[in-house]
Amino acid sequence: MPRLSENFVRKHGHRPSPSEARSWERSIPVLTDALLDAGLGEVEVLLEYQLPLTSRRADIVLAGVHPRTQEPSYVVVELKQWSDASPDDDAPALCWVDSYPTPRLNPIEQVRGYCDYLADFNGALAEHPHRVAGVAYLRNATEFGIRGLQDVGQDLRGRMFSGERRADLLKHLTTLLAPAAGAQAADELLLGKQRPSKQLMAVAAQEVRAREQFVLLEEQRLAYEMVLRAVERSHRADRKEVVVVLGGPGTGKSVIALSLLGELYRQGRSALHATGSRSFTLTMRKVVGARKPAVQKLFKYFNDFITAEKNALDVLICDEAHRLRSTSSTRWTPAGHRTNRSQVDELIDAARVPVFLLDENQVVRPGELGTEAQIVEAAKAKGLDVHVVQLSDQFRCGGSDAYVNWVNRLLDLTDGGPSVWEPDGLMDLLVADSPSALEEFLRARLAEKYQARITAGYCWRWSPEPKDGEPLPQDVVIDTWARPWNLRGDRSISGAPPAALWATDPAGFGQVGCVYTAQGFEYDWSGVIIGPDMVWRGDRWVVNRHLSKDNVFTKATTDAEVDRLIRHTYKVLLTRGVRGTVVYSADAETRAKLRELVSTPFEQAIAKRAAGLQVNV
Repeated sequence: MPRLSENFVRKHGHRPSPSEARSWERSIPVLTDALLDAGLGEVEVLLEYQLPLTSRRADIVLAGVHPRTQEPSYVVVELKQWSDASPDDDAPALCWVDSYPTPRLNPIEQVRGYCDYLADFNGALAEHPHRVAGVAYLRNATEFGIRGLQDVGQDLRGRMFSGERRADLLKHLTTLLAPAAGAQAADELLLGKQRPSKQLMAVAAQEVRAREQFVLLEEQRLAYEMVLRAVERSHRADRKEVVVVLGGPGTGKSVIALSLLGELYRQGRSALHATGSRSFTLTMRKVVGARKPAVQKLFKYFNDFITAEKNALDVLICDEAHRLRSTSSTRWTPAGHRTNRSQVDELIDAARVPVFLLDENQVVRPGELGTEAQIVEAAKAKGLDVHVVQLSDQFRCGGSDAYVNWVNRLLDLTDGGPSVWEPDGLMDLLVADSPSALEEFLRARLAEKYQARITAGYCWRWSPEPKDGEPLPQDVVIDTWARPWNLRGDRSISGAPPAALWATDPAGFGQVGCVYTAQGFEYDWSGVIIGPDMVWRGDRWVVNRHLSKDNVFTKATTDAEVDRLIRHTYKVLLTRGVRGTVVYSADAETRAKLRELVSTPFEQAIAKRAAGLQVNV
């Protein structure tokens, strides 16, 4: 076990929890004995297998040869210590376990989701999805103890066995794996090229109308089922409920939101999607409603519900709810519509089941105040039940927990201070010597058919937009390098896309994006320019509000608040990339600190790329 823990640290950048270590001690010998008893001692056992482009790990993947076809064969195994579990009356995909205060995902659905996701995102299975099967083994349970869980249905990717049925488990495994060496099959899986993640924007139209575009993994599926359960219960019991989904960058909050919207829309429920982000809302309207304009009406803003009739909707999905404001009223709000009600009260009142998805560490503007505590307090004041779901798995940044932890420590958003980047094979991290080198590297990724964007802190003047046909102002100037900011408006000018489409339109690469156009989006490769508003001096970051050009920081915004918001800004920018991030600072001392933390020379990484090797730095 100590060796397994050491390998875990090298792979994931942190030590396994005591509960994980105890689980290994209890479960691994049990499975090993089962394989030996089944005559499958040569099968390869991949422990804590990390699913592509996500931090979610399957307990075990068995790799071997299929006894009939002689092709590679893989079995995803989910091991549970539960002695009993009962299905939820309202949602068979959920179940109740005595040791947990909230519902868990049915193990059959959990392992089935792992198999579906693996078939979608590992190149070794892309053309051979039939090669993967799934098993949930509840070794401490009796058939009586888990009766009813099978009601979700079982198939090749989702089978469940209790301890009482150990013999049936062994027999099932022998139908999937031959008594032959599985090393080659394991290598094929481990070396299988990760297919590009299904980008949120590219499939949103199909998602709303056709479903099955996204595979929701354990925590995501749990949140999804919790909402559907609340909808069904509120309809039957005529009682409102509130659901809060918490998760950091890339945990799939918007994927859950769109999956819910699609399912509710198909069920004939009245449901709307709302955000406080102009870019995200306009992008959703354009992409999702491109061929069906009526669908555009499903996407609203938070301040659209000032005059909404109470409970007129079945569900209101509030995405990016950390952008909630104290009130929806602005100077443009008609006098007859202005009220003293809080925005969170308006949103809760608008639907029988309001759903809030948020990340408190993505607040980047003064006046944004959406928090779990605020929403729960508002709901409790109305006497409503609140269900909170926490997402920890993340799908951006190559699924690298180590990278997200590195960013949080770099910006002092978590304890420990900046740390040296330890390559984990999931996320590439580079420090560029100049903005032109950063741009050249990303342009080469574009030539490889990856998405790439450059963003920067809001430290350069933003000129008014030019007239049609005139060149964009080169506002972001660093030495001899100069590029324009992304457009602000809703129309394309001189070949540049409107602000809302900067992150998704290929023509967006020619401009530098700001946090307001990047937040909520992702792209394969992210170039981040840290401006003079945050520099490293001695042993700490120094934030200078006077070097920020963001006019949202008024005199009423305290220095401490500006400091927090600027750090949050750079966290957002540094966590947009799916495959890699290239960082550059306009300050020499800050560049030196970044090079100290990311030791592989930029030129060496470029040489590796040119040779067709993974950067892995």
